[in-house]
Amino acid sequence: MSDASPALWPPLTPLAARIDAGRALRRDHPREGMSALTLTTRDPLGILETQNATRVPELVPLRIERMSASAFAFYRGTAAVMAADLAADPNSGILVGSCGDAHVANFGFYASPQRTLVFDLNDFDEAAWAPWEWDVKRLVTSIVLAAEAGGHPPDVARDACRDAVRAYARVMKANAEKSPVDRYFEHFELDGAVGKMDPETRSAMKSAIKDAERRTGERAAHKLTETAPDGRLRFIESPPTMVRAFSDQLAQVKELFEEYRATVPVDIGALLRGYELVDVARRVVGVGSVGTRCYLLLLQDGDRNALILQSKEAQPSVLLTSGSIRQPQQVTAYIARNAQGGRVVAMQRILQAVSDPFLGHVTGPRADYYLRQFHDSKGSIEAETLEAGPFQRHAQLCAAVLARAHSQSPNAATVSGYVGGGKVAAESITAWAFAYADVARQDYADFVAAHAHAAAEG
Repeated sequence: MSDASPALWPPLTPLAARIDAGRALRRDHPREGMSALTLTTRDPLGILETQNATRVPELVPLRIERMSASAFAFYRGTAAVMAADLAADPNSGILVGSCGDAHVANFGFYASPQRTLVFDLNDFDEAAWAPWEWDVKRLVTSIVLAAEAGGHPPDVARDACRDAVRAYARVMKANAEKSPVDRYFEHFELDGAVGKMDPETRSAMKSAIKDAERRTGERAAHKLTETAPDGRLRFIESPPTMVRAFSDQLAQVKELFEEYRATVPVDIGALLRGYELVDVARRVVGVGSVGTRCYLLLLQDGDRNALILQSKEAQPSVLLTSGSIRQPQQVTAYIARNAQGGRVVAMQRILQAVSDPFLGHVTGPRADYYLRQFHDSKGSIEAETLEAGPFQRHAQLCAAVLARAHSQSPNAATVSGYVGGGKVAAESITAWAFAYADVARQDYADFVAAHAHAAAEG
């Protein structure tokens, strides 16, 4: 690839020309080549230690503990390692707006602004522009490891991987043929899709939906807060996963809250005028995110009705720091103006069919943050707990959702032309994913051994 910044908005050309451009790329970058895993000198544990150095020190042991639970859990925390490894491989050169961490556990449910339940990508900490296949390879490798965690034999994983890539190809083709405005409004109809599923998959999906619908903001407020002597609500501490902020930190957050309010839609800004920020607590989240600065903000109105927002640190995307992907000039300029929190919010709005209206961002004295609602019917399907049939169909669903996200990019038709019907890409990417899963398992074993040795010596 050239050292020049890639164009974010290529010249407007007919659909057929863009598809032909994708097909033409096969000559220099054969689709069969996507099976080749090129591992250069690598230091996966060193990459993780570098990340740990930017985390809250007392939370690093918890991150290590959570990543040590299984090879799949470890993989969830190694987006930076994988980006570095992907950078060593040849790629198609077709950049799209990418999630950057599109493993199966980063797809899930949340409530739309219209209060209907949506299934979509739900993590954008690493989102930026990258070759389309990077997200697909991360997803498909996660399918291999999740299948193993669920006790499925390799043939189940292999079929799920192939079907997922073919589903991606189908949706990319269908969406590439639509106008930009029709692609924008394309979304996954959850209710209709559930009704068309086979009984086993439908049962698994309904169970996950029921769990998500219980995870409301009101329920979270009831569980996580109590009434202080002054009559205001406050968070209930549960160290180390929930620790209340000091009074001076609360004052600082109140100042930043005004900055946040200026980044949300005007109607949400007006809504927030009906609330007062009364408490802040540090909250531990996720697996790979453990140790990043994440806070819960407790707001209440005049009648002590609570609203909880989550503020999460936004560090530079691993697609840049480890993957070394040169971003389009417009993206670089946007980050310069709006910082990393602005990047996360912008990419989430681009990639999701509908997004949390409370999404906003701030730049703090030591870190950038983005904010969103907490527990707004958020939930996920634990892929590793599914039976073989539902597991395979869930993998296809995630791939279809990823394709819908990628199709919002100007290069969608070029991707479709390159991928074609998906048969060749499915074989190549599946082979790559199985090879990389072996690498991830060895990295996991080395990680566990290194920290067991450190614990024994310490």
